Amino acid sequence: MNTPGNATSAGAPPSRRLAVLSDESFEDIKERIHNKLVDKLDLNRIGGIEGETLRREIRMVVEHLCDLEETLLNRQERERLIEEVLDQALGLGPLEMLLKDHTINDILINGPKNVYVERQGRMHRTNVEFRDNAQLLQIIDRIVSRVGRRVDETCPMVDARLPDGSRVNAIIPPLALDGPAVSIRRFGVNPLKLENLLNLRAFTPEMVMLLEGAIKARLNVIISGGTGSGKTTLLNVLSSFISNEDRIVTIEDAAELQLQQEHIVRLETRPPNIEGRGEVRATELVRNALRMRPERIIIGECRGPETLDMLQAMNTGHDGSLTTIHANSPRDAVARIETMVMMNGFELPIKAMRQQVASAVDLIIQVCRLQGGPRRVTHVTEVVGMEQDTVVMQDVFLYVQEGIDENGRARGHFQATGVRPTFMPKLEAAGVRLPANIFRQRIMMRD
Repeated sequence: MNTPGNATSAGAPPSRRLAVLSDESFEDIKERIHNKLVDKLDLNRIGGIEGETLRREIRMVVEHLCDLEETLLNRQERERLIEEVLDQALGLGPLEMLLKDHTINDILINGPKNVYVERQGRMHRTNVEFRDNAQLLQIIDRIVSRVGRRVDETCPMVDARLPDGSRVNAIIPPLALDGPAVSIRRFGVNPLKLENLLNLRAFTPEMVMLLEGAIKARLNVIISGGTGSGKTTLLNVLSSFISNEDRIVTIEDAAELQLQQEHIVRLETRPPNIEGRGEVRATELVRNALRMRPERIIIGECRGPETLDMLQAMNTGHDGSLTTIHANSPRDAVARIETMVMMNGFELPIKAMRQQVASAVDLIIQVCRLQGGPRRVTHVTEVVGMEQDTVVMQDVFLYVQEGIDENGRARGHFQATGVRPTFMPKLEAAGVRLPANIFRQRIMMRD
């Protein structure tokens, strides 16, 4: 019986030998087999084959090409080579290995030789590499072309998504000086659900009861937070409280929401084509959504002029709308909304603008990614109204960080402030009944 490293296959030509391959030799063989595969593929014959069937068919061709190689590979090298050639031909090359790892939250590529991942809130450098800038550009083009987008020197920045819903941002030279840079935010096929966030102590059961009641009572909710804080995950969880009978229209730059209701219309913005025409912006989609008889409008993220249209929709009978915004606190979120409304080009007086915000928004939920990686809902804040020229807000629940533990992770406690929201009559009118002592001032839970 032949064993790797001390024998050749029976009947193999004398020129074939078993050797320990260097990384360079392995890459040379892989490139050679990939080129032969491209030459052999009958595109007309495989055009109608999809998914696993296509992968099996092409795997047989790759196995045959491996058999013809002069250098005899051991079983482990052969299997690795076949998988990598298949990934390069059909998938996303070196990225495939990382995308199969469901413990990874983010994949960050800084040029072809520097690939980092985030696991459980901590950043790690991987040994994954792309051959060169050309291969990385090819993978980026494969990703963005699947969703009808493009990336080249005239359009060097692009947002896209993977089939599993993961969000992708890519920027290429000449804007990226050290080679193409790619950021992938993983969402996976099994998104985090309410019980997962409770187990991770993202919030407390009392906070969930209030948020569930707010969604069922059709309050307008804004989720505020920084990059990677979990805004979209929380938005997906809160949307699970929406009735299955409601007609929901979602608007996103790159579709990533994973709502579970049946009656959903999903809209996505479109960048301009190569001639600079055909762009469809979020503000146009919001206006169009108002003509589609929506019962709820969900904007994946307000980041520009569409914010004014969203506020007007909230103020004109489209209660129960949700969106996310980049901000570091509920007060900063209001300031960001004002800034984005001004991007519309209208000369609205500050007081009128703040009145729009105060009358449209009922609740701001602040989420933060704390030191060491834990994500927490740090504020559940009611927007009460206007007092002179100021938007009045009050915190109902808070998370207070006390320090860090021996593993460098933030620790603290959730507390109820003792404030009873003024919107409670709306919840009661909608049939939502909360425990009488839910807002009693106290520490609810410690990390």
